[in-house]
Amino acid sequence: GGLLVVGSAISITLATGLSIASIATNTRLGVGGPYATIAKSLGLEVGAAVGIPLFLSQSLAVTLYIFGFREGWHYLFPSHPALWVDLGVFAAVLLVAFISAGLAFRLQYLVMGAIAASLISIFGSAVTWDPVGEPVMWGSFPGSLETGFQGTNFWGVFAVFFPAVTGILSGVNLSGELENSRRSIPVGTLAAIAVSSAIYFVLCVWMAHAGTPERLVEDYTIAVDRSLWPPVVLVGLMAATFSAALSSLVGAPRILLALSQDRAIVGSGWISHLSARNGEPRRALLVSGAIAFLALLIRDLNAIAPFITLFFLITYATVNFVVVLESSLGLMNFRPTLRLPIIVPLYGALGCILAMVAIDPFLSLVALAVAIVISMRLATHTPIRRAGEARSGLFEAMAQWAATKTMELEVASSRAWKPTLLVPVEDRSQLLGEFRLLLDLSQPEGTVNLLGLATQSSVENLSPRIADLSSALRRRGIFTTYSVIETSTDTTGIVGALQALQSAFFRPNVLFLRSPTELDHWERTVPVLAEARRVKMGVMLLSLHPLAGLGRAEVINLWIRPQFEDLPLEERLEKGSSNLGILMALRLARAWRAQLNLIVVVTPKEDTKAAKWFVEELRDYCRIPKLARTIVMVGSFEDCLSKAPQADMDFMGLQTVPEFEFVQKALLLTGSSCIFTSDSGIESALA
Repeated sequence: GGLLVVGSAISITLATGLSIASIATNTRLGVGGPYATIAKSLGLEVGAAVGIPLFLSQSLAVTLYIFGFREGWHYLFPSHPALWVDLGVFAAVLLVAFISAGLAFRLQYLVMGAIAASLISIFGSAVTWDPVGEPVMWGSFPGSLETGFQGTNFWGVFAVFFPAVTGILSGVNLSGELENSRRSIPVGTLAAIAVSSAIYFVLCVWMAHAGTPERLVEDYTIAVDRSLWPPVVLVGLMAATFSAALSSLVGAPRILLALSQDRAIVGSGWISHLSARNGEPRRALLVSGAIAFLALLIRDLNAIAPFITLFFLITYATVNFVVVLESSLGLMNFRPTLRLPIIVPLYGALGCILAMVAIDPFLSLVALAVAIVISMRLATHTPIRRAGEARSGLFEAMAQWAATKTMELEVASSRAWKPTLLVPVEDRSQLLGEFRLLLDLSQPEGTVNLLGLATQSSVENLSPRIADLSSALRRRGIFTTYSVIETSTDTTGIVGALQALQSAFFRPNVLFLRSPTELDHWERTVPVLAEARRVKMGVMLLSLHPLAGLGRAEVINLWIRPQFEDLPLEERLEKGSSNLGILMALRLARAWRAQLNLIVVVTPKEDTKAAKWFVEELRDYCRIPKLARTIVMVGSFEDCLSKAPQADMDFMGLQTVPEFEFVQKALLLTGSSCIFTSDSGIESALA
């Protein structure tokens, strides 16, 4: 029974830890930990609905661990009043947290040393090598599945034990303090789960041999009594509980700070103030401390533990649901380097829900009701909207209600971006050479909008053929819409469509054009490109090589403009108009399973090192596959085009004022088909 409690709790924590690690490898988490993750994916309302209970549970957990510390203290000083011991420990924890998180971090090294020494003392005792009494058969002692637990039931013990495996949130709660959360959170979280799980299982077996079931129920300090060096174990016990209380009191204010910065709670302006001296959220700390202090006055561990566990389970379930959702939507911006089978987060979410119901169905309903009320309240009273939410991708699948809801979100979402191509078609044969390429660029979640351009004499003939092309794309899993307009010139028709589609729900975000081969046709295309830039629509200009076509579909060259300014990477990519090219090159490389070459051209050789640093930073932040090659070339751009590795498709930026000669020369020098891209300003390769 004890092993089942430990195993059940750890299995849920492991699934959630893997989900957190997957999310962390997809983006650099800012302040707020799990709350920030949920709010970014499901919106501020859902994030706050989970974040507020999570903050409360972290604050209440301080009380839980102080109660544990008191048990060790009473072993030394049994006559000391329990309340005064609790208040003294609380004051010490609050003082350390108030000074700085850095001091709390440094104390963890001492704590780890004390815990390691205590474990050595426990496992070096006679219990380990000479178990007391004869081995008992399964089912003959309290705690087995057949007889239940003495004085409570399985889920009652689970509720008390589960907070012991919630330490994985300690690092995530401090995500804003980490230098590289994408690296630190996965390694730290999974390593912590592995080490603590092994210790818990071994201790469970050790305890079963340390005393009779009756003694185990009555004696809270049996591990001290039966260890090799009791004082060492006592120090480890007290250090561990003090550390856990400190971690909770350091983490809770960070969640509250993130909530206040998003104006999701009352008094946000006052709470979000940071200390001028060291940037610590001391006002948020005082609020957290006040809640922990009030909980100390309840004086009942078993009354607090279920609430803490239920709030943690709600948070865990939602984190797992985020991974299920973003994996299912297939969003291009969800590219974690640690990708999980969907069964892992799904098990984590369902396991949390089932555990909640089993622990206390009534309290679970109350906790869920509180979360729903918070969400509904914020949905109608939130003064700001956050960019970068993936939920617009979910709303698009929910018919008219989803359309209405998504149009209410005034902030464009780079995280929910996916290619919605507007493809002008004048003749049914025009797409035969582009059909396969459109499929590869659009799968799995992209959209194609076919725009038929017909004259008065050809409109009746073109309409059914455009419909056939749309059906062919749909049969291959691409959501496709089409329309046919009658126009005197293709320029007038495309410009009119660009202007008319600005208020559409499924608004195209990329204009996909075939590059003209004649100069007079190019001159009619230039106004179309200018209008696309004006209405903030991305552009992909395909120049199909007359001989090579799409070649072997095995190698892709991505030409990146190096940006050496002292600016954030996001601003440098926007300045170089590189986001769309990176995203579409990654999509095509994934569809073709092709070799991707990242090519940067520098004129002076002295810029080679800076260019390499730029590309390495780009690879890290954009989660570019490790197998992609980095190539830095020195010389003029035209010379490098002819000397670069032969590719089947070359991606490069489109000039602000496109030149016909540049496009034709690039096609000739590369010897392959080329796609010239220009950003809309909505997409982001870093999202």
